This record gives sequence, C-alpha cells and structure tokens, in this order.
Amino acid sequence: MFIPQIYPLTLALMILSMFSWGSWANTQKATGNWRFELFYWDVVWGILLLSLIVGLTFGRTDPASPESFFNNLESAGARNLLLALAGGAIFNIANMLLVAAIGIAGLAVAFPIGIGLALVIGTVLNYVVTPAGNPLLLFGGIALVGTAIVLDAMAYRKLSGNVQVTTKGIVLSLLTGVFMGFFYPFVAKAIKGEGHLGPYTVMFVFALGIVISNVPLNYALMRRPITGAPPVSLRDYFTARGGLHAWGVLGGLIWGLGGVSNFVASYAQMVGPATSYALGQGATMVSALWGVFVWKEFRGAGPAAVRLLTLMFVFFILGLAGVALAPVVK
Repeated sequence: MFIPQIYPLTLALMILSMFSWGSWANTQKATGNWRFELFYWDVVWGILLLSLIVGLTFGRTDPASPESFFNNLESAGARNLLLALAGGAIFNIANMLLVAAIGIAGLAVAFPIGIGLALVIGTVLNYVVTPAGNPLLLFGGIALVGTAIVLDAMAYRKLSGNVQVTTKGIVLSLLTGVFMGFFYPFVAKAIKGEGHLGPYTVMFVFALGIVISNVPLNYALMRRPITGAPPVSLRDYFTARGGLHAWGVLGGLIWGLGGVSNFVASYAQMVGPATSYALGQGATMVSALWGVFVWKEFRGAGPAAVRLLTLMFVFFILGLAGVALAPVVK
C-alpha cells in the first residue's frame, strides 16, 4: 500500500484533506432547495465508493503484503474493526448535524463554529491517544484557531436576520463540533496495536459504519426533520432527477478523498493523528472562504463584520501554520 515516506508529501496529503473537507459541502449548495436528508443518502454512497476505489488501487500496490487491503482486512482484530465502525457511526451523526446547520446558518458560520470546536476537542483527544509533535506549536495553533472561532461568531452577529433561526443554526453547529471531535480517536485506536487496520482498510470499515448508521438515523430525520421542515419520504428520493443525486455522490467522493488522505497521513510515523486531524480541520478556513467570497453569505453585513472576518482568517492561518510545523520542530 502507498504510505508517504517524507514529510513534504505527508503535508501535501494533509493539505489535500483540508481542501476536500472544506469544499465538499458546496455540492449541497448546488442542489438548490433539495432537502438535506435526501441529499445525504447520496453523500454516504459517494464516501463508500471512494473508500473502495482507493482501497483497491493505492491500498493494493503490493497485493502480497500483509498490509495490503484484502490481507489487512482478513487479519484485522475484531476490536479494531468495531472501533472503525463506531468512528464512522459517530462521524455520521456529526455530519448530518453539520449538513442541517449549513442549511440554516450557512457555510461561513456552520463550519467555523462546528468544525472549529471539533478541532479543539479532537486534537486534544488524539494527542492523548498518540502523543506526537511539538505540543507548544500544536496547542498554540489550536488556541489561535479557537480565537478565530470567536471572531467568526462575532461577525455573524453583525448580520441581520431571524434571531430564532440564528440560535438554531448555532446550536446545531455546536452539537456538530462535539460529535465531530469524538470520532477521530476511534480511528486513531483502530490503526494501532495488534490486529490494527491500515489507513485504506480503516477508511473502508469507517465508510461501512457510516452506511449502517445512516439507515435508521437518516430515516428518522426524514420523518421528524431537525430543521422543522415538513417530513419527506423515500419516494421523494427515488423520484428526484439524476442531477441532484450526482451532486450528492460528488460531495461524498470529495469528502472521502479528504478522509483517506487524512488517515494515510495519520498512519505515517512522522505525523501522528493529532497533527493530521488538526490540519485537516483547517477545512473551516476553506469553507469560510467559499461562504464569504463565492456564496456571498456576509453580503450587507457592514465594515465591522468585514474586519472581524479578516481577523478570523489571519488567526486561522497563524494557527494552522503552528499545527503544520509541530511535527518538524522539536
């Protein structure tokens, strides 16, 4: 299987992860008013498809190796498999909350609050599981990112709009952050110790956890929508035009590309899960750029909001630079 042996290549994978995780949700915007519960079914299929594609290609560069995709899957321990499945299920809850938050609060708010909080929680937990990297740079970077989250929330308050909707969007974003912060330590434990999973195998089992959990969870959301919208049915999903499904699958492929890139970087001995996860969650900045400059979510917010957003990006960049340097500065 392909594993990077030099830090610049590992860093490139983490940056690819950051851009993929920060961009996939744009596909929901492209579907217009199509309900996120229906959109999310296709996202799940896209993630599973991507996990198979990379597992059968990059995961089998040497089919005879014990680390090869099928060999590793066969020799994996039951505990490690369950950890990867649980990680996928927890992530699935977080991601459904994120998609709902995006629909209510927008990309420029849901990602900085939800994923920013996840960055803090997840990095701390991952560092406890596998201590790696300069802690001063790593956690100093996290502190800067936390400051950027506060600045983003302040900028959002400058917007006019319905206060009730604003509150719901922020609450959903915060719940996203809590669940999103807890999924990665399960992956980190699944790729360690006896019977461990390789990064391509863990991606596939992780995707299965998403699919399995999505059946009851998403169906429940369809019947009792979290946004307060009217219920939808599976018939609505199957009668939708093909273009809507294509956008959802594309979103899943993009997220899956970011996921496997992050897992591969985490597996590399020079980085570790805390740094890989933290840099990948720089997706917040990428998504905020989409929201501000492409979708114009802060149009009309005034110069005060612009100043706050500018400071937010500065703090994010400084924080991510600290995280990126943590593995190489002793």
